[in-house]
Formats: sequence, structure tokens, C-alpha cells
Amino acid sequence: MADPRGFLKHTSKELPSRRPVPLRLKDWKEVYEDFSHDSLQDQASRCMDCGIPFCHNGCPLGNLIPEWNDLVYKDRWRDAIERLHATNNFPEFTGRLCPAPCEASCVLGINQDPVTIKQVEVEIIDNAFDQGWVVPKMPDVQTGKKVAVVGSGPAGLAAAQQLTRAGHTVTVFERADRIGGLLRYGIPEFKMEKRHIDRRLEQMAAEGTQFRPGVNVGVDITVAQLRLNYDAVVLAGGATAWRDLPVPGRELDGIHQAMEFLPWANRVQLGDDVLDENGQPPITAKDKHVIIIGGGDTGADCLGTSHRQGAASIHQFEIMPRPPETRADSTPWPTYPLMFRVSSAHEEGGDRVFSVNTEEFTGADGHVTGLRAHEVKMNAGKFEKVEGSDFELKADLVLLAMGFVGPEKEGLLTKLGVELTDRGNVSRDNNFQTSVPGVFVAGDMGRGQSLIVWAIAEGRAAAAGVDRYLMGNTALPVPIKPTAAPQR
Repeated sequence: MADPRGFLKHTSKELPSRRPVPLRLKDWKEVYEDFSHDSLQDQASRCMDCGIPFCHNGCPLGNLIPEWNDLVYKDRWRDAIERLHATNNFPEFTGRLCPAPCEASCVLGINQDPVTIKQVEVEIIDNAFDQGWVVPKMPDVQTGKKVAVVGSGPAGLAAAQQLTRAGHTVTVFERADRIGGLLRYGIPEFKMEKRHIDRRLEQMAAEGTQFRPGVNVGVDITVAQLRLNYDAVVLAGGATAWRDLPVPGRELDGIHQAMEFLPWANRVQLGDDVLDENGQPPITAKDKHVIIIGGGDTGADCLGTSHRQGAASIHQFEIMPRPPETRADSTPWPTYPLMFRVSSAHEEGGDRVFSVNTEEFTGADGHVTGLRAHEVKMNAGKFEKVEGSDFELKADLVLLAMGFVGPEKEGLLTKLGVELTDRGNVSRDNNFQTSVPGVFVAGDMGRGQSLIVWAIAEGRAAAAGVDRYLMGNTALPVPIKPTAAPQR
């Protein structure tokens, strides 16, 4: 452990400050200021000798959290990154984007603030990059086996890196024009600057992973060609079929899915020539009254993006009631707590509206001008309208951020002939292999929409399954027990 009395000396959780709202709304840089190593070591020292580190169970990757907390406290940063990379290929992603279920299950969190695990994680990897410690890890042997990974989000990249290091020749296919999946075009720059993706891709390319963006597998490359040219295939295309809102007026212009809106802002920051004569991307919130339907992380991403684009007003709707200020009784420790949270985007402005349901969009000349909605209450597990609560709200732009219902079925999955679960995800066995021999699945495509830590964990586990399929056995770690692979 770190300091045996650390959690008594430092009783509160400390995080780096967010840059002032008026300042950060003028750019797209990450919102957090630097955090001193001294402050971080104080926070790492709060990790206690708890006997059973429930943080291990809270993290699907099985991160060795007490070990690298202890190493940071003792100023052994190079050892810390070795222990962190032992279980997590991309801590620079998880340390910025994961909601930290590990902290929710921290034993110290029973009666104090939990250990600042996520911040320690991201500081370890950022320091390692600064020191030049993150270098290519070349395979010891070349197996002569070829693997195709379809999809370049966190699951696909994790599987690709593990398989490359095992000595296989790995090609990552991505239908977008750049590698990164939702990390590239779904996560706003203010949450994670894309330089973090680029420097990790440089390492992977140096290790031997091949990247082919702009290739729609099943269209540009047929399924027959894929099976002929590769000994195994990993499906890691994510759950990209978005949930829609089929109410009257949905056909009006100005109503867009979040993933129709968010990528344009990222493309602008990447320098793409997508701006119109007014200097705006094809879909923009500038000077518009924006309503975001969906209160989760994607909705918050739309909120922060709309702020930076100069929206006239923003309302964010959530059909669920407002969560309590502290952990709800329904989610006791060590489960992930249901509670009211304020992200950096919420801190920047806008109105959050809970317990509300949209029943109709209104418009003029084919374009949305507003919506009609009403309040709801939960009764016997169902939402009921609160009589007399009807209201109308002006809107020039409506963004639907209600999550995803699973992978796209038409195209690659249909042509491969893989079996699907009752929920429409790709079915797999305990080795993450689909019903088609030699075809494996990892991440949201098989699991359903989930967290980035689950995506990376499944990518690593699927890589072990592929290696075992190709070689008869594997030395690759399996962060998720095979029996834990969900059959949904």
C-alpha cells in the first residue's frame, strides 16, 4: 500500500481545476488544468490496505489499482506505467472518458470520498508519454497468420494491438476516413484531444499493425475476399444503430441524431474543409435555439459542442426523474451509484429538464420550429403523463441523443451470416467466437452499448480467443472470464 495513514491525512478527494467557463468556451481544448505531481501523490497515498480491493471488481480490465497507486506515491513512475499497461492498452483514453466504476467500488468510498483513481491513471500515462517511455513493443516471433479487425474503436484497437504483439499480421479496417471510430468522431475535442489517438496509432503502426481507413467491409471488400485473405476476423464495429424518436414531425429538417451532428465539429478541429460561406459546418448550433433529447454522456457532448458553436439557448431533456444528490438507496456500495452529476458541459450553461416526454415536433416550411412535450411520472415501472403539464418550446435545432439499439444488421453481418441474440447483438461463445468459425466479435457489437473499459477488455479477451483459435493455445491475458461473455 501507499502511506498507511494517507486516507487519514488527506480526507477529501481532489481533482485538477477546470479552466474558467468564459475562457474554455473560446476554444476546443480539454477543460482541465494541470495537476501537480505532489497533489497527485497525496491523492495516491489515500489508497488503503483494504484487504479486498473491490476496485479490481469494479474495473472490467482488472487494473492493478493499489499497485500503481503505491508506485506513484513512492515516485516510481516508470514502474507505475508498466503495471498500468499490463492490463490496459489505452489508459490515456480510459483516464479521460471512463465514468470510473472503480472509484464507485473503492472501499474508502463507504464513508469518505473514494480514491482519485481515474486521475492517477491519466497522470501516469501522460507522464510516460512525456518521458518517452511509451515505445513500440515488437513481437518476438511472426506466426504467418493474418487477422482482419473490422472497426477501429477502442475494442478493435485493443484486439489489434494484442494480436500484433502475439506475432500475427493484423489489418484494421475502418469505413470512416480516419482511424479511431467513436473516439475520433464521436468524442468532442474538449473531452479528449485527438492527439492522444494519433500518438497511440503511431506506436501501433511501428509495432506492425496495418491500418486501412476509408474501407467499408462488405462493400469495398466482399465477405468472400475477407474470408479468403485472412485466417480470422474480429468484428468490432460497435453499436451504431441509433435509437430514434418516431413522433409526429420527425421528418422536419433541423432534427438530427447526435452522431450526425458531433462529427462535423471534430472535422473542423482536424482541419477538414467542411465550412460553408459563413464559416459554419453543415450542421451547427450557432445562433439557434437547441433542444437535446437525452440526458446521458452523448447529450452532454452535444451540449458542450453547442455552447462552443454559439447557440442562442439550449435545453436538455431527460425522461427519467432528476437523480438524488447522493448515492441512491437502489445502488448501494460497491455498485455504480445513481446520483446527480454535473459534467463540464453542464457547468457551462443550458437548462436541464427532467421527467419530460416529447410528443410532437412542430415546424414551418419543412423546418422544425419547436416541440410539444409534457411531464411524466413513473407508475408501476411505466411512464405516465402528468395531466395539465403540457408545454411548448421553441427550437431551431433538435439533437437526438437517446443511445444506440445495437449493431447495423444490413450489410456485413447479414452477408457473414452470424447469429444474433434476442436483443439484436452478435451472438458469441465463451471465446468470443461467433456462430461462424474463425469470426470473432468484441465490444458493443456483441455486448450492446456499454463503457469504454468494457470495449477494451472485450478487445483483449477476443484477441486471446483468436490467438487460441489460430495457434491452439495463447499466452495473451484474458481480462474477462470466458463465462462472463454476455449472451444477450
